[in-house]
Order: sequence, then structure tokens, then C-alpha cells
Amino acid sequence: VVDGEVYYRENSIMTQVELSDNAKARVTGMVELRQIVNQLIQEQLDDYPDEDIKATQAKLNTAYDVFTAKYGLLNDRKNGRLFEDDSSYYLLCSLENLDENKQLKSKADMFTKRTIRPERTVTSVDTPSEALAVSIGEHGRVDLPYMAELLGSPGDYERITTELQGVIFKDPSADADDPEAGWQTADEYLSGNVRNKLRMAQLAAESHPEFKINVEALTKAQPKDLEASEIDIRLGATWLNPAIVQQFMMETFQPPYRIRYNNLIQVRYSPFTSEWRIGNKSAAGMYDIMSTETYGTHRANAYKILEDTLNLRDCRIYDTIEEDGKERRVLNQKETMLAQQKQQAIKDAFAGWVWKDPQRRALLVKKYNELFNSTRPREYDGSHIHFVGMNPEINLREHQRNAVAHVLYGYNTLLAHEVGAGKSFEMAASAMELKRLGLCQKSLFVVPNHLTEQWASEFLRLYPHAKLLVTSKKDFEPGNRKKFCARIATGDYDAVIIGHSQFEKIPLSAERQERLIQEQMDEIEEVIEEAKAQVGEHFTVKQLEKLRKSLKQKLKKLQGADRKDDVVTFEQLGVDRLFVDESQNYKNLFLYTKMRNVAGLSTSEAQKSSDMFGKCRYLDEITGGRGVIFATGTPISNSMTEMYTLMRYLQYNTLQQKGLTHFDAWASTFGETTTAIELAPEGTGYRARTRFAKFFNLPELMAMFKEAADIKTSDQLHLPVPDAKFETVVVKPSEIQQDMVQALSERAAEVHSGSVDPSVDNMLKITSDGRKIGLDQRLMNSALPDDPNSKLNACVNNVLRIWNDTKEQKLTQLIFCDMSTPKGDGSFNVYDDIRTKLLNAGVPEQEIEFIHNADTENKKAELFSKVRSGQVRVLLGSTAKMGAGTNVQTLLVAVHHLDVGWRPSDMTQRNGRIIRQGNQNKQVYVYNYVTESTFDAYLYQTLENKQKFISQIMTSKSPMRSCDDIDEQALSYAEIKALCAGDPRIREKMDLDVQVAKLKVLRGDFQNQKYRLEDKLLKTFPEEIQKQKTRIAALQQDSQIAAAHPQDKENFCGMTIKGMVYDDKKAAGERLLLARQEMSNADMMLLGTYRGFELNIRFDSFKNEHQAVLRAELSYPVSLGDDARGNITRLDNAIDNFADRIADAENALQNLEQQKQAAEVEVAKPFAQEEELAEKSARLAELNALLNIDRDRSSSQDAPEETEETETPATRPSVLAALGEKTNQPEPVKPFRSYYDKDGDAR
Repeated sequence: VVDGEVYYRENSIMTQVELSDNAKARVTGMVELRQIVNQLIQEQLDDYPDEDIKATQAKLNTAYDVFTAKYGLLNDRKNGRLFEDDSSYYLLCSLENLDENKQLKSKADMFTKRTIRPERTVTSVDTPSEALAVSIGEHGRVDLPYMAELLGSPGDYERITTELQGVIFKDPSADADDPEAGWQTADEYLSGNVRNKLRMAQLAAESHPEFKINVEALTKAQPKDLEASEIDIRLGATWLNPAIVQQFMMETFQPPYRIRYNNLIQVRYSPFTSEWRIGNKSAAGMYDIMSTETYGTHRANAYKILEDTLNLRDCRIYDTIEEDGKERRVLNQKETMLAQQKQQAIKDAFAGWVWKDPQRRALLVKKYNELFNSTRPREYDGSHIHFVGMNPEINLREHQRNAVAHVLYGYNTLLAHEVGAGKSFEMAASAMELKRLGLCQKSLFVVPNHLTEQWASEFLRLYPHAKLLVTSKKDFEPGNRKKFCARIATGDYDAVIIGHSQFEKIPLSAERQERLIQEQMDEIEEVIEEAKAQVGEHFTVKQLEKLRKSLKQKLKKLQGADRKDDVVTFEQLGVDRLFVDESQNYKNLFLYTKMRNVAGLSTSEAQKSSDMFGKCRYLDEITGGRGVIFATGTPISNSMTEMYTLMRYLQYNTLQQKGLTHFDAWASTFGETTTAIELAPEGTGYRARTRFAKFFNLPELMAMFKEAADIKTSDQLHLPVPDAKFETVVVKPSEIQQDMVQALSERAAEVHSGSVDPSVDNMLKITSDGRKIGLDQRLMNSALPDDPNSKLNACVNNVLRIWNDTKEQKLTQLIFCDMSTPKGDGSFNVYDDIRTKLLNAGVPEQEIEFIHNADTENKKAELFSKVRSGQVRVLLGSTAKMGAGTNVQTLLVAVHHLDVGWRPSDMTQRNGRIIRQGNQNKQVYVYNYVTESTFDAYLYQTLENKQKFISQIMTSKSPMRSCDDIDEQALSYAEIKALCAGDPRIREKMDLDVQVAKLKVLRGDFQNQKYRLEDKLLKTFPEEIQKQKTRIAALQQDSQIAAAHPQDKENFCGMTIKGMVYDDKKAAGERLLLARQEMSNADMMLLGTYRGFELNIRFDSFKNEHQAVLRAELSYPVSLGDDARGNITRLDNAIDNFADRIADAENALQNLEQQKQAAEVEVAKPFAQEEELAEKSARLAELNALLNIDRDRSSSQDAPEETEETETPATRPSVLAALGEKTNQPEPVKPFRSYYDKDGDAR
């Protein structure tokens, strides 16, 4: 305000603003308040005496009272509209504490108390350890000159380094002659890759003995070496040297001598595409026992299966059939099953072979320990951080201080703290400290869109003097975006807070994007070349070419976009720290993999994730891998692959160093896939389904992950959250529901037998209908009666009871239901049904709300505030709309789960609404509703299994060495059958049916193979071996003839043709050429003798050439050319070549003997799974008998009969008949517990 006129200053330009007199007076009043507030902040920071601060507070009080009496609250819309472009508007708003109705509750603490911790500069200390604490608190590092000044002895470092020996270390990689350089605290120096550090320290200690202490300390800090028995090496682990796989292949498959001798089959590995290749896979031929019988099949030999295994692919055999003139490939189920059995045999053989040889064992153990077991995670301690400028009323908890220390001193960080652990304060405090210590210039906070303002007010509560820039939707409208980005770029803000979707709208510069896309395209090029070179599956090549095309289009679009020079790019914002809240929203990052349709692997790319990845890589470049901080309560929600994605965002350089940037490389080191052949959920025949079944070497994976991840679970935090009581409400199904479940069973049988078109009915549809029936029968047909005992009515009764009991305190409740949400078209849905019942029971209309009605951010904020104040007491919603970011816990006393989420993180987020800090109730209730004998029980069970897996990862304790992964969304046929029957034995019977059938196929094939080999042993091998022996004897005799008639070097030994002897070499050669023309036909014609051998001539019409044939015991053809002398030389070479011929024949004999031995070994082997087959067949017979007895008992319930072929004449009961019987013992249902439960015991 200058001379009563209002100006708006942007950078250094003042623009006069035209305003009415009233508006001008309002703005002038607010400008005055702003000046007083800023003066008060400065006085507190400079630690003025109390009376000065009290005087300024009195001045502020008076000015504020005058202003509000005239113009209303600062938070009023009118004042807001005039002042919201001013960067300190949020600061003025924070002077008022409002209640839920936006009325003034009280003035902020700033009017009466000191709200800013002053910067008290320490100028002297007594001991070096005090000096160290101050140095780390003020400079964020060990700063010797500064510490010496504090101690009053500038330049004297002797005392500091001596007294702090073992507390601080000099890093040998720094300049050894500079006494000030390279000092680190023990927790920093003795963590990270300690094996590398030890090697460097040992080298340095040779020339500088003062580093001996480093060597001692690092030796103690080395992780314990793992033994061979603790390490799992899978075929395909990319850190294995191809030579080791080559050795395994040669020793196990024992290829014929010629292949070994000429190294015909070779294993190669390309680190660029992380692709393994075995060249010349068919060189061993069709008759090699090892590669086509023992470890392979006739359709896929052992080398092909080994190559698939190395590339983490399951072996699949396809047949090509012709349909309507088009060729189509279909999975050959039997051949695929056999090939996969051989694949398992190869894996087992490798597991047994790899550690056998002591030298190889020592080498591999050393390499694994070097690569993956060399990291010691750093323990961060934040107790010495000063937090200058923070509100003294707020004290950060220990885990929050340590997390801030991790951000300050570590590299990129993931704050994986459970829901409600105070991540906002950790991030805000980190940003302010980073700036104060000069470690960063500008922080950008990316938070969910509807939380930007909430974030700002939290931030200002913690740091009342922080200079924030907060976005609103308006700032990113096309007209304002440029201006707003310019404000970020030019302003000196402590933090800029922006929504997820706005963050996407700030692009990386076109040059950088082009470079990133070009890199991706080069990578794909290489993969395509590789796939083509090995005549890869068309599928792989097609997929990749499609990908390349889409990237090309992207690139074209980038280059073709009329370069808008006015767009501010991400790089120009000057941001050097990125804080991302709720980072699980970015988990769909594209990954290349050679694996085929593995469950849980997303190869689709979410634009926002690629954009985030590009920005993370840029920040890594400019900050040396320290610029990105992610925060989420549920880092792993469904599958292990999410951990790889997080590592790509935050630990790209670590992955590069360890050679794991490729997903396949990462997966081959830490995971194993298994493949099951199962019915496709749509019911269209069979499909091979691959999934990550197990994860190995977990401690090493977790040590690597924990360098970035700061994991805190409830068992470590002891947060002040209410005590939760879990109750499972089990209701009996109505008769209609029971019949419907029966019908599902019959539908599943039809889909299973393939008698129904998949577009009409399929397993996914049946699963979804099963969930509906469990919720309410009227979802299948709204004309059905409302069952008074349904779980819907049980829930309504509980809600009413609690509503009545807690009327005085106005306590609130949430109801979660992901299905049957309100459509607003009058059709039946659960939401409206519950609401109607509550209204009829006397609950006032304004106290019940659906989250779906709050369809804008403002409406949502208003609704949440009503729930917090108890105006709305029952809120219904789905996980997606009412999960993360719903802060309504103040008066919440109960949560009701009408259905179950697919993922553990869904339940975690739901329960996190009530079990969190800020809830005023000491005891709260979580109700899970389950309808017996429907899909409910099973779904809870699945969820619990998934949870077990995630708990193993998200635990504070050191993890087990291996664990199982999970990720499934449709129920299998057997599961549906067992569920419908309410009898778990049916599920067991169906699984056994499948397993026994599979084992019988394998045994059948095993026997065929055995008969084939017996035939070979009886007939083929003896004949071949005899032939070979006769041939060797003949060759030896012929070689004696050759030795008895040597060729004279000087004089030609002579040749007899048609009774004439030719002593001259040339003449003999020409007579031989003439003989060619004398032939009347192609048949063999006797010419004479040469060097003791009979000499013949013939025309070989196949090769289209004349041949001289030398004969004694055996015949030796020699091609004839047009050169007279040359032909004689060729004949001599043929006669002098017996040593090689005999060696080759002896090798062939040896190879035959070897094949014979291999066949004898194979024939003697019993069927490996004979015992398993007997055991399973017996159990199956027992189950059939049991289910048969049960069926006889309940023969009153007639079930449709089905005939089944059986091996025994005894009648076997049909599955459907067994289903007609319902046992009265449904599976007990355990309540679902998430790892956020109070007792921290993840079950």
C-alpha cells in the first residue's frame, strides 16, 4: 500500500490494482496485519525479550479486533477473494482457529504465546563430543574448522580427532594430506557397502598407518558371510557366469563327443537385454537319450527347456491347427505338462549340482556375498537436530526425528510408516531443515489433490513462519498455469505444495523427454534383434514392435509439437527436493520382461508413473541420488513386484551397480515363478498361468531395500490410537441363498465342461455373483424377499444399537461396501436399503450420508467436517472413495465391513480411518459381516494369506530367507465347488482328481519312454555297436595295406589302369580323366589298382560329380576334379588319412556305449512319483467312499446323477451328487487382522 493506493508486486514489478473503497480498506487492513505478523515472527526468531514480544502481540490483538469488527473473519470468502494471490494469505488465515462450521473457535497461539523456536546460536562448547553434536545440528556434517572454533582453538584438530577416535572416521577416498577433508560420523562410515569400504581402507592403511583404526572398525562391521546352504541360486540368476551354466549343461546332458570337442552348443548371456541364449540347440540330434528322454521330450529337447528356464519362462508346447483357412496355435496340454515336468527335473538337477564341487562352491558363495551381502543398513539418529523455527508446543516423536535424519543424511528415502504415524510432520520438518542446513534450495510437495490446503495448514501449524506456495485448481487452468509456474521458479519459498494431477501438468523439457524415449527405444531395438536372432516367439517380437511403434509416435509428437517456448518446464522450477505423499498412486511403472503373462506384472504404462520416473531420474542427476522422498502407508499392496518398482524410483543407481536394472535380472536373483495349467476363468479351455510363487534370499533383498525404506509398523511405534475390538458377525444363509449357491455350483460345472459360451457365463462372472449372493439375495433379483436374518439387517441392527447408545456424545460410524453402490436410477442397491431402514427406525435424515454425494473437493471437505463434529453420524462409502485421505476419526466409534476388499491394503486403509491418532474414543469396534456357506469365508481366508506375505516384508524384524507370494482375483472351479457345498473335503477331492489324473499321464509317458528304451537296448544299440566294431577292424586292416604301399616322395609309385602300368604321375592323372569319358553309364566300373587298393570309377548323380572309389575291406570315394595332378594328390590324401578315420570311429563307438549306459540307467529308474500317486489315489478312494456314505445318508435330497468313467467297476459318486449334501460344519471364519492391529501380531 503506497499513499493509500493498493499495488500488487510480482518479482520487482509493481502493478496498481483497481478496487472499490470498501475493498481497498479491507486490503489495507490485511496488509497492516501482515506487517505486524512478520514483525512478530522476526522478533521470535531473533529471541527478543518477553516484554517486546508481549507489546507486539498486544498491537496484533488490537489491529485484529478492529479489522474483524469491521470486515469479518480473515477466512471469510470476501477477504479471501481479495487477498488470496498474496503469498502470505495462508499465514494470515492460520491466525484463526475455526470450528467445523467455519466460525471462530479461538485466536491462534501466536496472539498469546511464543510459537517459534528461536535460533539460539551456540558460540562455545567445552568438549569435542559437544562440538560434534552442534556441528551436525548446524551444518549437517562433521565440520572440523567449525568445531575447533567452538572449542576456542581454531586450526587445532589434534584434540578433536584423538578424543573422538571411533566416533568419527576419516574416509580414505578423501585427500589424505588435507586434515579437514573427508570426516564422517561412525554411523555413516560403518554403513552402506562395507565390503568396498574395507578394501579401500586396507589399501590406504598400507601407506598411511593412521587408517588402521578404520580397518579394525570396518572388519567388525562386516555382515556375517552366508554359507552355501543359506543361498538359493536359480537357473537364470543373471550374476551367474555363463561358463558355470555351460559346465552344468555339459556335465548333466552329456552331449556326444563331437559336440563337446567342437564346443557346438554354447550358452551366452547378453547383459543389455538380460537374455540367455543357447546356440545350436538341435545339434545333439533326435536320438540323444539325455536330451530327448531324460531331461527333454521329443517336442522340446533339454537344451530348449534349459534356455526357457534360464529366461524364467515356463516351457509351453503349441500345436498349429487350421481353422477357416487360418492357422492358429493352441496349447498342447499333455506335451506342455511333460515338458514342464522335465523343466522341474532340470531345476532340481541344477540345485543338486551347483554346490557339489568345493571350488565352485567357494567361488559362488564369495561372489554372492560380495554382490548382495555387503550392505549394512544405517541406523539414523535424529536426537541432535535443533528444528529451528518449529512451534515449541509440538514435539516430534523419536521415530519422526529419526526419519528426518534419514532424509537429511541418507539418499532417496521411502517413509513406509503405517497409516497415522505423522508422515506429514516428518516431511515438513525435513524440508525446513534441509533448507536451513543449505542442503537444498526449494522443496516441492506432491500430495493428493483434495489435501493441498490441509497440508498447508498442517505445515504452518508446525512452522508458523514458513513461506509456502499452495496451488488451487484455478492456478492450473490454461490461462494461469504459466504465471503460477513462474511464481514457483522466481519466488524464494520454503515449500511449494501441489496436487498429484497438477504435478503431471509440469512437463520435463522436451530434450530430456526425447533422450529418455530414445534410450527406451534403443533398449527395445536390442531386445528385438536378440529375439529375432534366436527365432524368438512371434509373440515377443510383435509385442516389442508394437511398443516401439507407440514410443516412435510419442517421439514424433514431441518433436512435432509446435514448441511452446512459453511452457515452464520442471527443470526451470529450480526444485531440488521432491516429496511425494501417498506414493502408492505411482505403482504402475512400465517394465520390460521376457516372462510370459505373469500374474501381477504390469506391462502397461501409466502416463503419470512414467512422468514421475523421468523426474526422479532428473533429480538423481542433480542431487546425486538424494532428491526424492516418497511416503505411503501401504508400499506393497498386492505383490512383490511393487517393491522392484519402488527400487526403480528411489534406488536406480543401486540397481545399476548390482546389475539388476532389468526386471528379469532382479526376479531371477530373488524370485521364482511356477506355472500351473488351469482352466481359464472365462472357461475357454486351458491356459498356462505363471505366477511368482516364492521369493528367496529375502534378507539381502530387504537390506538393499532398507537403505531407502524407513519401515515402521505398529509394533514399533506404540501410537496413541484407540484399542480396537474385532468382531466377526456370522449369519446363516436363507434357503433362497442356499439354492442360489447350488445353482452357482452347477454353472461352474457347465463352464468347466465347456458346454457354455464364455461370453454367456464364465468363472469371473460366477465369482462376482457369489460375492453378490453373500451380500444380499436381492442383488440377484430385486423381487426376492428381504431376509430378516441377512447380514445387511444384522449390520443395520448394530448401527442402530450403537447410534442409540452414543446419542449424548454424538459418536459416529462408517459402513464400507464396495459393491452395489447407489446409481440414482431407482434400481435396488444396498446403500439406499440401509438408509431407508435407518430412517424408518428414527435416525434423522441429515445424520446419514453417502460419500458418493460429495462429488467435489469442497463438498468432501464440508462432509468430513460434519462427521468430525457429529452432525453426520452414519457415513456409507467404498474403499476407493472413503479410504486413504479420509480424516473423520474424531468421534468414530465403529466401522462395519459389509464386504471384503480384494487386497490387504484395502482393509488396512479402511481400518486406518478409525484406528488412528486423534480419535477421542479409547475403545472402538470393527465389525466384519460374513454369510455362512457363501464365498465370504473363502475371501477372508485369501486375504489373510496375502496379508501374511506382506507382513513378512513390512516387518521390523529380520525376515525369513524365503516366502510365498500371492495375487489372485477369480476363484477356481474346485474352490467354487467346495464353497458351495460348505464341505472342504469336496475341494480336497477335486484337487486330488486333478493331481491323480496328472500323475497318471506322467506315469503313462514314463512307461512309454521305458518301453522305447528297452527296445533300443535289446535291438538298436547291440546292432549299432557291432557295426561300429566291425568297421574299426576293417579300417585297421586297410590302414596296414596303406602302410605297406607308401608313396615315394621323389618318384611316383605307379598306377595300373586296364592292365597298363603308368609310372609318370601326370600320365596316370590324364589316363584317369580319360576314363571318365569311357563310362557308358553311372554304375561303378573297375579300372585297376593303386597302392594296394582296387581302383574304381563311378558317377554320383546326387552330388553331380565323378568319383574314384578305392576299395579293400571298405570303400573310400574321392571326388575327381579337372586337374590331372590334383586328382592323384586327392587319392593319396584319402589313403594317408586312416589315423583320423579310426579315431572318429572309436569316438562314435564310445558315444554309443555312453548312450547305452544312459539308457540302462533310465530303464532301471522307477517312476519318481510312484509313491505320491499311490498315496493320493488311496486318499481319493477314501474321500470318494466318505462322500458316498454321506450321500447315502442324505438320499432324501435327490441330486442329478452324472455318469463318470472309472477304472474300477464300483460306482463312483458324481461331484454334483455329493454337492447335494450339505454338511453342518461350515469352515470357521477368522476375523481379518491387518498388520496395523494394536498387538502388532500380523496373522
